[in-house]
Amino acid sequence: MASIKTNCLFVAVCMACILPAAAQLQVTAALCENKVNPLGTNTAGLHFSWEMASGQNNQHQTAYQLVIASTPEKLDAGMYDVYNTQKVNNEQNIMVACQKNLEAARVYYWKARVWDAEGKASAWCKNQQFVTGIFTANDWGKAKWIGYEELPDSMRLVPGLHAPSNDEGGNKAFKRPVVPLLRKQFTVHKKIGNALLFVTGLGQYELTINGSKVGNAFLSPGWTYFDKTVLYNTYDVTTQLQNGNNTLGITVGNGFYNINRERYFKIVTAFGMPKAICCLKITYEDGTKEDVVSDESWKTAPSPITFTSIYGGEDYDARLEQKDWDKTGFDDTKWKNALAVKPPGGKLLPEQDYPVEQMDSFTIKRIWQPQPGVYMYDFGQNVSGIVRITIKGLKGQTVKLTPAELVSGSQLSNQSASGSPYYFSYTLKGDGEEIWQPRFSYYGFRYVQVEGAAPDTAANGTSLPQIISLTSLHTRNASPATGSFECSNPLFNRIFTLINWAIKSNLQSVVTDCPHREKLSWLEQDYLMGASIHYNYDIYGLYKKLVHDLKDAQYAQGFIPDIAPEFVVFQEGFLDSPEWGSAGVILPWLLYTWYGDKGVLQEAYPMVKKYVDYLESKANNHILSHGLGDWYDYGPNPPGEAQLTPKAVTATSIFYYDATLLTKMAAILQYKHEEKQYSLLASAIRKAFNDKFFNTATKVYSTGSQTAMAMPYCVGLVDDKYKKAIISNLVDSITANNKALTAGDIGFHFLVKALDEGGASQLLFDMNNRDDVPGYGFQLKKGATALTESWPALEDVSNNHLMLGHIMEWFYSGLAGIAQEDSSIGFKQLKIRPQPVGNITWAKGRFHSPNGWVTTDWKKKEGVFTLHLIIPVNSTANVYLPADKSSNIYVNQVLKNKTTFTVQNSSALIKVGSGDYLFEVKQ
Repeated sequence: MASIKTNCLFVAVCMACILPAAAQLQVTAALCENKVNPLGTNTAGLHFSWEMASGQNNQHQTAYQLVIASTPEKLDAGMYDVYNTQKVNNEQNIMVACQKNLEAARVYYWKARVWDAEGKASAWCKNQQFVTGIFTANDWGKAKWIGYEELPDSMRLVPGLHAPSNDEGGNKAFKRPVVPLLRKQFTVHKKIGNALLFVTGLGQYELTINGSKVGNAFLSPGWTYFDKTVLYNTYDVTTQLQNGNNTLGITVGNGFYNINRERYFKIVTAFGMPKAICCLKITYEDGTKEDVVSDESWKTAPSPITFTSIYGGEDYDARLEQKDWDKTGFDDTKWKNALAVKPPGGKLLPEQDYPVEQMDSFTIKRIWQPQPGVYMYDFGQNVSGIVRITIKGLKGQTVKLTPAELVSGSQLSNQSASGSPYYFSYTLKGDGEEIWQPRFSYYGFRYVQVEGAAPDTAANGTSLPQIISLTSLHTRNASPATGSFECSNPLFNRIFTLINWAIKSNLQSVVTDCPHREKLSWLEQDYLMGASIHYNYDIYGLYKKLVHDLKDAQYAQGFIPDIAPEFVVFQEGFLDSPEWGSAGVILPWLLYTWYGDKGVLQEAYPMVKKYVDYLESKANNHILSHGLGDWYDYGPNPPGEAQLTPKAVTATSIFYYDATLLTKMAAILQYKHEEKQYSLLASAIRKAFNDKFFNTATKVYSTGSQTAMAMPYCVGLVDDKYKKAIISNLVDSITANNKALTAGDIGFHFLVKALDEGGASQLLFDMNNRDDVPGYGFQLKKGATALTESWPALEDVSNNHLMLGHIMEWFYSGLAGIAQEDSSIGFKQLKIRPQPVGNITWAKGRFHSPNGWVTTDWKKKEGVFTLHLIIPVNSTANVYLPADKSSNIYVNQVLKNKTTFTVQNSSALIKVGSGDYLFEVKQ
């Protein structure tokens, strides 16, 4: 596997510095809106953050200064003509708000410096920059939405239909849209100061300047509910323009904007036909400005992409290529003028998340021929993505490529559970070696079935085209990696990789559940798998986008559907399930606690309040009983809706959690009346729940299932006096059931947390360090390379699925021991609690917190436990070491006085500041 991005963003941007002997504080990384040099920021409410380093322990920031200038020269000269905080006596270094409204479509330059615990000022960080977006019709100027064809209003199909029959929806969504090429030639007459390009295409687009692609995005922009929000992208193209003639070229595909009824479709939609809008703002060195905009003067023609569907695949006919169509000098006299088409209904907003990009590639592991004329390629890893083919043959010959995550009994591609038929096809132009890859569709696959061509190594007595190479290209959201984990247990390391591939395959412009059959953003996994994802990737931009999607999806009566964007309206529990819709409450809270963004709470508060009010309106004496419940729990029946736990248990538990979080949000935002109102509601739900479901004699909730016991414990429904009994009964019940997993999509998340927090991590180890019952090891034994949808890795459901990977969070918070205290925001106060359970003799973890990297590396050998710990500047840590009152504890080789730490429940608590520590526990 060739990794395109082997290092995370933060390593790339950390500025090399040599700390002086005095170990003076240094700013080592600087972020605007949690990104390095972002493009398309808001003009108001911007946030800045920075990380620091010191060679001295217990170091922290006591003050900062943040400055912004209009040019880099002014920034260097100390002429801060845009913004200057002066010295601010404050330790805040995360999400520092800029109290100034800025101009649209401008490049700004900034830097920061800090003062350390002794009051010494650091040097300024390296100069940074950001580009503001455009937000009004005036900003877009005379730019128009243009296309090749228009969809009549009578043929719109919004919202879409779920797998409709041919007679459902009339004659809508049958037409195959033209995938157009759009081009514009223009002239640059003077020397350019800067050139900013604002562009989008629906459903997705690719843009070139003078024949070279702009950016690295795949499937850009991210998909939204287009009648409410349309995302555009911002590029600084100053260096890509040249004096004289230049040409802009845009190719526009369908995405979720138009899904017709050909091949496989989960849903069909027709918001419109492919269209684009573009505004190139050029500022010349002499101060004059010029806009190049999309309008009827652009030319358009059909592209060689004859079919593309986000659900069905893509066809390309190379015979239809028009060489150099996106370069200056191309003869477009036979092309027609672009149509000015009806704009989409959604508001144009800048895309601020990372784009989807090609992130990895896989070469062929094995080839076989299951039948004449058919070859199967195995790439060894189930991923989201596309293929790249290099092929040689005769003009007009066509190769068909059918991706699949499994193979059938006859050793052919098996798409029975992943959406069929889905395939790519390429028709050769016949001029030597030809290279092609799809541009507007993707799938989840490990295998590719090839028809109409043969490997160049095969004995080929026919005139079939020869495949020179075939490569699997993994595409996902380009969010930088923020963590790593490894331990002495080989199975756990394989489980980590298994889950991580499911995470990577389902990080797109939403968090999908699977990369083939659905590609929809089912909301429960956003928070249930949230921490597992967050430990591995920087998802600040992605989750802020998801919150916006949730706001767009909320109904007038308050409920939030199970998917967002809601391209199709499902029925019953698949429309309105509290465990799904509660993402609208929990996601803003996670963003606040993870990244310290208080603004997202303010933005989301009306949605949160409206949703909790809706749940209360649906409750019967504060008990909710609708929805899907503990989806895919493992019981006697085929997986689906909850089998082992009453739906009222999970629905009401999450209702209580929502009311509790809303109470906290109201307190933070100083809505005192509403804080009291929702505190009373939470108390009423808690009482009603315990009255109905808790047996005070047996200390068992409801059916006593893993979910019924764990979920109330984690969300705060259990009285303190019963907590130990609940955990004890849960442990006994699991042990009596052969320590097998039965909790489902909703409950397993809470089961992991309950056992971890309840001191039963040894049982978590026992339940998962095996392959003889359905679970992670069982899936690996069956050959899975990504987490599957069902515990037993059934072939008739998805074999690359995001849900059920919750043990990933425990790998970090439990085994590696990296978490934050419940009262902490932005990992300001860390909770370092490594758990040497089972046969694990060492574990190490790294996590990039908002203050910087946290690393743990522990070993257990011959009665001695050692922990090497690094805490970033501006964070502190509570370190919980496995010890008793007889243990001797050394910190950096100095024996710790036993009066300086406390021992409770076989754990010694030591409080430390930032720095580099070696802890040793000796018996």
